[in-house]
Order: sequence, then structure tokens, then C-alpha cells
Amino acid sequence: MGSIKSAIWKNDTQNGVRFNVTFTRLYKDGDDWKSSDSYGRDDLLLLGKVADKAHSWIFEHGQEESEEKGKTSARK
Repeated sequence: MGSIKSAIWKNDTQNGVRFNVTFTRLYKDGDDWKSSDSYGRDDLLLLGKVADKAHSWIFEHGQEESEEKGKTSARK
């Protein structure tokens, strides 16, 4: 979303699937694009919106993971 990006990482653990998220702010320095994990006042609203979208994605896919796990357990 704009200059703020998120990456969602899936981790399979003994307690089931867990998701972690990292956030990055992209900016241009001359002709080069760079990234930072530091955010200014004007970035915070967009960061919050990106975090909300990441949360929604994890919630939806976490439900799918649970349903798939249930189907696999039922087949055994």
C-alpha cells in the first residue's frame, strides 16, 4: 500500500501454524530505491492500515489452515 509494505511469514510449529509480519517503508534516494524499518509521523496511519490488512489476511488464512487440519485429522 503506497510506500509501506508488509511480508507475512508462515511458521509451522509444534502448536500449529503461526504467522509473523515484517513491515518496510520504501523511499527513493536519488535514482535508487531504498528501504527502512523506521517510520515518521506521516507514515503511521498508512502503517496502521497495512497492519490491519495483514491481520485480516492472517485471520482468513489461519481459519483455512484450521479447516484443512481438521479435514486431515478426520481422514485418519
